[in-house]
Amino acid sequence: MVKSILRLILLAGSLLVLTGCGSIISRTVPGQGHNNQYYPGVQWDMRDSAWRFLRILDLPLSLVIDTLLLPVDARHGPYE
Repeated sequence: MVKSILRLILLAGSLLVLTGCGSIISRTVPGQGHNNQYYPGVQWDMRDSAWRFLRILDLPLSLVIDTLLLPVDARHGPYE
């Protein structure tokens, strides 16, 4: 019982760490935004890379984070 709860907590923690990874990377790492002003995290997730299997987890979360950050993106301009 305790092991299953710990596994669940570990899984939930891992998912929280991975949430919106594309959104964070496209806004903070220079050159990763590819001059995209709106929804850079979603566009970063859709690129072809070795981490394609994480797209299933990250894309919906990046979509939510990018939507919440639309006012910031409108003021900031293209990410380079």
